[in-house]
Amino acid sequence: MPRYAQLVMGPAGSGKSTYCSTMVQHCEALGRAVQVVNLDPAAELFSYPVMAEVDDVMEDESLRFGPNGGLVFCMEYFANNFSWLEESLGHVEDDYVLFDCPGQIELYTHLPVMKQLVEQLQQWEFRVCGVFLVDSQFMVESFKFISGILAALSAMISLEIPQINVMTKMDLLSKKAKKEIEKYLDPDMYSMIEDSTNILKSKRFKKLTKSICGLIDDYGMVRFLPLDRSDEESINIVLQHIDFTIQYGEDLEFKEPKECEEDKSPLVDEYFQDHVDE
Repeated sequence: MPRYAQLVMGPAGSGKSTYCSTMVQHCEALGRAVQVVNLDPAAELFSYPVMAEVDDVMEDESLRFGPNGGLVFCMEYFANNFSWLEESLGHVEDDYVLFDCPGQIELYTHLPVMKQLVEQLQQWEFRVCGVFLVDSQFMVESFKFISGILAALSAMISLEIPQINVMTKMDLLSKKAKKEIEKYLDPDMYSMIEDSTNILKSKRFKKLTKSICGLIDDYGMVRFLPLDRSDEESINIVLQHIDFTIQYGEDLEFKEPKECEEDKSPLVDEYFQDHVDE
């Protein structure tokens, strides 16, 4: 039987560890067993039980690297020692594992490490889904939103796996910000172009921004789900989409997550109706 994995990715500070902790607690409430593997060597404190961490295979105080150099060396060493990970994961059927990944974008754009991890997991019969997190507080301005989309697309193209994009920390937004950010969940890139070009003064950068927005619109694969860790329904919506993507529990009666209408997802509408007017 297949096993299942989420690669939890996103920039530093986007809430990856908090996401893992939230999902573990939510799945425990549903009676589902979920394990977490930490792949960030800089992480020291965890708010969730750790099945395995990369420090178990790579820890040498005699090495003298800077922060990024140390991370790259550690991850490359890890990629050459997947036997440790195989032993840690065991061979239990129906395993569901969250991989809490480092936030440095170069691991997904310049180095083959994460791609090698995906391929190895697939050889071990894991169905892998990427979960790309972006801080909603960062995304309330159109030009920052475009930057976040490009980071998500970069990871998607590099890893070649299904990917769910999530806006985290919705519970920290003000009422005004929640109303403003609704348009970014299922974006109309043509309106983004107007918003961005009104800010930019340089004609060259306006033209570049239009080209980037056109590229994003052509892909048609960027849509975000809101995640409010204080709202069980919000957490469940995200989990349903991920489970559907990797066909978790396909031998059971499975409920397909509600699909979005032509313009908006009714689930997203319901979330904002419940929270914006609070």
